[in-house]
Amino acid sequence: MTISVIALPGGVNPAAMRYATLEAALGGEVDFHLKDLEVYASDRPPADYSIDLEVEAVVRFADSLGLERFHLLGYSAGGFVCLAFAGRYPERLLSLALFEPASIPGEMTADEAGLHDRLGKVLAGLQGADYMRAFMETQVRPGVKLPPPAGPPPPWMANRPAGLSAMMAAFAAHPFDRSRLRDCSFPALLAYGDLTGEHEAVKVSVLARLLPDVHIRRLPGIHHFVTPEHLYTAEHVEALRQLWARAVRAAARLRQTAETVETVNS
Repeated sequence: MTISVIALPGGVNPAAMRYATLEAALGGEVDFHLKDLEVYASDRPPADYSIDLEVEAVVRFADSLGLERFHLLGYSAGGFVCLAFAGRYPERLLSLALFEPASIPGEMTADEAGLHDRLGKVLAGLQGADYMRAFMETQVRPGVKLPPPAGPPPPWMANRPAGLSAMMAAFAAHPFDRSRLRDCSFPALLAYGDLTGEHEAVKVSVLARLLPDVHIRRLPGIHHFVTPEHLYTAEHVEALRQLWARAVRAAARLRQTAETVETVNS
């Protein structure tokens, strides 16, 4: 059975940059379909930007590939979009793999709201490079050294501060019933790094209660901004392989059950 994966990046690096290492590690085992975020479709975020826009763009992308059902993979902001997609179109997913989703759609718990407010206060009034640096520092544990810039920023980096601001506003505005995630019967993988900030443990605890079939992996020596070469370790890649194998077996069982029911009723 062909493993078709749609992969969404985070709010900074394009999908090709985010997932090149993972594609190479899998060596052709998976059909990867990279989908960049709509917030960066032009130089500025769309005036009507919303998470609905991102979710429906994934639908059109899958349809254009002829994929009725597929595996969905998301990092950071892309992880938020994946969760929103899963809640609306669970029937289209074979599995869901997340690395540190930027947030969880729906009404926040008190712990989540407190962390969100703190982030907003830190970023208030900042722009450009100052905004990006402060944003990155809030995502890791105290004392963790962030990687220095690798030379001059690429041209596409210029629209990232505006894109991140638009996404954070869209996260908060997106209407979502979290109970819908409890109806997601497909297997899920939630990975996070032990050097990422305290907010990640809060999100993990929330998702562990919502997703009925989720495996959680805490990756040592990893934080939100390590390079893809460091993120997609042998352990992480193997966890994804196991997820997709579980999903294939689950889909086969469903087909067998449906065929048995059809035979009995015929």
